Amino acid sequence: MNQERYSRQILFKHIGAEGQQQINHKHALIIGMGALGTHLAEGLVRAGIGKLTIVDRDYIEFSNLQRQTLFTEQDALKMMPKVVAAKTHLMDIRNDVDIDAYIEHVDYYFLDTHIHDVDVILDATDNFETRQLINDVAYKYHIPWIYGGVVQSTYIEATFIPGQTPCFNCLVPQLPVLNLTCDTVGVIQPAVTMTTSLQLRDALKILTQQQIDTKITYGDIWDGTHHSFGFSRMQRPTCQTCGENPSFPYLQTGEQSYATLCGRDTVQYENKAITHDMLIQFLNEHQLNYRSNQYMVMFEFKGHRIVAFEGGRFLIHGLNRVTDATHLMNLLFG
Repeated sequence: MNQERYSRQILFKHIGAEGQQQINHKHALIIGMGALGTHLAEGLVRAGIGKLTIVDRDYIEFSNLQRQTLFTEQDALKMMPKVVAAKTHLMDIRNDVDIDAYIEHVDYYFLDTHIHDVDVILDATDNFETRQLINDVAYKYHIPWIYGGVVQSTYIEATFIPGQTPCFNCLVPQLPVLNLTCDTVGVIQPAVTMTTSLQLRDALKILTQQQIDTKITYGDIWDGTHHSFGFSRMQRPTCQTCGENPSFPYLQTGEQSYATLCGRDTVQYENKAITHDMLIQFLNEHQLNYRSNQYMVMFEFKGHRIVAFEGGRFLIHGLNRVTDATHLMNLLFG
């Protein structure tokens, strides 16, 4: 690996040649490849990360291009899955990086399969349930994870280190209320970069085995407010994730056929019995027009845009209630 490209980073006194070598041999997992995920992936690749695993269940649309910096108009026109386009562009930046890309919905089974040689997990999601899952998995397997959230012009970040810091569950009652999403109230690029700058800072500290302050940082880039407070004393002995008798409750939930996508007016449906070939045959037999590429099939039914991925996973746009999605899929497939 050519270290000259990292010369300015090596000159930084807190990293140096030894720290750079550590970064070059570490593995990071990024969950989500939207606004936060694309910034994080590019930052880590440019910093010299040895291996990167990226996972996202969605594809690129034109509304993504304002803030998801790895993607282009051609990616949107081709309906490229986010992780596929991201991997292509990241390899253009640095062709010696090892990248595993997965077009999948993140659940316990996915994490349990792919977590074991990961050095740090970076949260680039947009929903509370997935963060609870990340939190449980991270504390079960003793892997640091970095939380990040962004909406409108606000940002928030905190790092959780099993065995050293209270977990996300302990902090939740004190979190600023950020229960809106960028799909409902919007987001501006400076808030994204503020969040990922904080996340990347802590990732570099973890990768070079340096101390991280136990604190949460949040603010509003538009108003110019910025706050931090410590949470080292917030650990609860009864916490089900990091307490005296952890049970990791979010790892106990079974598979679900339906899930809503936060703020998207989209419901995800999974049925592994519906193969790609079966779907194409069904659409042709019922004279339903569709577009497709090697990753997905897009068609309309009853006024709703439906995107089907390999493995029987569907995104049903224009709905936000599971009951409505169930009714629609029953009409479609019986």
